[in-house]
Amino acid sequence: MDANDKSFFERLVGGKSEPQPEPYEIELARSNSGILSSAKPHTRTKRNDADWAQGEPEGQLTVDVYQTADDIVVESAIAGIRPDDLDITVTTDSISIRGAREHEKLVSDEDYLYQECYWGRFGRSIILPQEVDPENADVRFKNGILTVRLPKANRKKTRKLKVNID
Repeated sequence: MDANDKSFFERLVGGKSEPQPEPYEIELARSNSGILSSAKPHTRTKRNDADWAQGEPEGQLTVDVYQTADDIVVESAIAGIRPDDLDITVTTDSISIRGAREHEKLVSDEDYLYQECYWGRFGRSIILPQEVDPENADVRFKNGILTVRLPKANRKKTRKLKVNID
């Protein structure tokens, strides 16, 4: 904005304008699914459960969700993680997948040429389009692909009830 524009606006509002606060910068980390927060995920080497409770940023897990005649299937490519480091919770209407991907070595910011992999906590919660049977869910992990099969709850079956006389 040049001086003429400033004087125009000052005349318009009847005086000098108030000074605007200085803008501030926020450093954002990127994951494969977008911007996360101000953390630097590549500097973490070990998962610390205290960090989970204190709000360490969490990357969003990418998933495919589809249905078959009998199941709702959730698939995700989760490379670089052990199956024991996954926490999967299923209810009749939702699924939550959480975990942490550990980075074995520290690399300084200046040494990165590209940084597209996310290291640290990740998770995803999904509300399912219909009820499922969590007791009969099946989880497989093969070649870095997590597959969760959730049998659809069969609410359409009818059951005849016989009235008992006391």
